[in-house]
Amino acid sequence: MAGAHYGGAETFFVRLCAALGAAGEELLAVIRRDADRAAALRRAGLAPVELGFGGPLDLLTRPRLARALRRFAPRVAMAWMNRAARFTPAGPWLRVGRLGGYYDLRYYAGFDHLVGNTRGIVEWVARQGWPRERVHHLPNFAPDLSGAVPADRASLGVAPDAFLVLAMGRLHPSKGFDVLIEAAVHLPDMAVLIAGEGEQRAVLTELARRHGVGGRIRFLGWRDDQAALLAACDVFVCPSRHEPLGNVVLEAWSAARPVVAATSPGPCELIEPGTTGLLVPAEDPRALAEAIATLRDDGGRARAVAEAGRAAFLRDHAEAPVIARWRDFLTGVAR
Repeated sequence: MAGAHYGGAETFFVRLCAALGAAGEELLAVIRRDADRAAALRRAGLAPVELGFGGPLDLLTRPRLARALRRFAPRVAMAWMNRAARFTPAGPWLRVGRLGGYYDLRYYAGFDHLVGNTRGIVEWVARQGWPRERVHHLPNFAPDLSGAVPADRASLGVAPDAFLVLAMGRLHPSKGFDVLIEAAVHLPDMAVLIAGEGEQRAVLTELARRHGVGGRIRFLGWRDDQAALLAACDVFVCPSRHEPLGNVVLEAWSAARPVVAATSPGPCELIEPGTTGLLVPAEDPRALAEAIATLRDDGGRARAVAEAGRAAFLRDHAEAPVIARWRDFLTGVAR
């Protein structure tokens, strides 16, 4: 896996490796050099190999990866997204590409199988000409974040009686945090926490100031206490313009928080509208504000949405059922 320091796909890679190792699978995790990620894998009992995974002038990663694979002698080598696929050599192992989005399939030329984490991605790959029997849907799982002690609101700069909305993710235009900030204009009693880091922090901070809601928007940076933040909030919002899956929706479901999401592909596939969450048009701050207000004003409905999301999490996106599917897949293709 050669991804960025922060990100949902990168976080799930570590989570999956740890769970497969705990389930008894023998695996080698190869990552782009990252001290925090390597430490997380070591805490899970794994011994990661760290390589450069650089740009076009990186002539060392591919032969080093080939040597590591020959020593480990896997039956399956899985490339986690494009950059890893570019460096993964052919060998006596099967090559499987894992896609968390609608990627350029040229990176996976010569691969034996592809895995998509949504049904929409799987169908899209098949429409590009990949044999349908070699494209597989394997969902993500989220940790069970229920029962956490809520984060202290005073330490977050939030009034005890404020209606608190939480959003999490990389501060990138695709995540639509500007739409959430504009929605806050229509909800003067709402406080917003945005947990994440990225290139748009200064832009979003200025946008909040310009709209006069800067005092009600808190940018928390990248956090490792998602469970406490979720326990403290009243509603979780995923305002993404483009979200192939939405790991944050799964985390909110696991914590039994009601979810409002924009109609990007992942949330549309995950959420049963009106039951496990509320869906609103992307790029529509007023519609987002109205959906949040619906849950604010109807506590019974908010609880029902939260309970239905929690049930969907336990059925389809908890660790046990998802890891069982991954193990069945790996065993099947290895045969």
